Amino acid sequence: MSPRNSLAEARKTRQRIVTRGIALASVDGLEGLTIGRLATDLGMSKAGVLGHFGTKEALQLATLEGAAAEFARLVWQPAADAAPGLPRLRAVCDAWITYLATARDVFPGGCLFTTASVEFDARGGAVRDAVARLTRVWRSRLTAEVRRATTAGDLPADTDPEQVAYELVGLAMALNQEVQLFASPTATDRARRALDRLLGPDPTPRAG
Repeated sequence: MSPRNSLAEARKTRQRIVTRGIALASVDGLEGLTIGRLATDLGMSKAGVLGHFGTKEALQLATLEGAAAEFARLVWQPAADAAPGLPRLRAVCDAWITYLATARDVFPGGCLFTTASVEFDARGGAVRDAVARLTRVWRSRLTAEVRRATTAGDLPADTDPEQVAYELVGLAMALNQEVQLFASPTATDRARRALDRLLGPDPTPRAG
C-alpha cells in the first residue's frame, strides 16, 4: 500500500471512530465514551482506536469537533442560502427544530452539545473549554443574524440581539428535553409557537 493510500485509510478509520463516538456520546455523555466500547463496536483493537487519538481527552475533543461539523451540516447549511437577517434566522431555527426532533441517525441520544453542556458545566479542563467555545460560536452566529434582521427593519429597532440569541438557545434546550425526556408529541409545535412569539409569525409557508 502506498503512503498516500495508507494516509487515506487512516483518515477514513479516524472518521469512523469519530462518527461512532458522536452517536455514543449523545447517549452516554462524553465521559461514557470509552476506548473499549468504541473498539468493540467497530471491530477494532483498543490499541487501534487509541493510536488515532493518544488519550481519551483527545478523543473527546475530536468527537466534539465532529459533532460541530454535523450540527453545521444539519442546521446551518440548509439555511445558508436564505437572505441574511430574518429570513435566514427563521430558516436556521426551522432547521434547528427539525434537527432536535429527528436527527437520530447521527445523534440517537439527542443534541450532544446540550448533553455536554450539562455534563461539563461544573468542571474545568480542555473539554469544558471546547464545549463553551463551540457554544459561544453558535450564539455569536445567531446574534449576528438577529442584528442583521434588526438593521433591516424586520425586527423592532430596540431589539437586543444578544437577548434574542439567549432565548433561542433556551428554546432549543427546552425542546431537546421535551423530545428526549418526555417524548412529547407536541414538542415541535410548542417550539414553533414560542419561536413565532419571539420573532413574529413566519411569512414562509411550511411544507406539510
